[in-house]
Amino acid sequence: MPNVTISIDDSLLKKGRKYAQLHGTSLNSLIRQLLSKTVESKSADWLDECFRLMDRAKGNSKGEKWQRKDLYDV
Repeated sequence: MPNVTISIDDSLLKKGRKYAQLHGTSLNSLIRQLLSKTVESKSADWLDECFRLMDRAKGNSKGEKWQRKDLYDV
């Protein structure tokens, strides 16, 4: 696995190491996980999941229709 050199403020580095230690991991592993989650996640997956859940909900308005302004009436 290639090495990468980054510059981090001393205060942030200390906080990062403390956070990693509290969570039973290394700073290296923490950075790897955060980078992986950031660059490998796809927003389209989230949207597809939302539509899948809406389809599965089987909601029924019984033909009732409303306008956008009606959604703000409390």
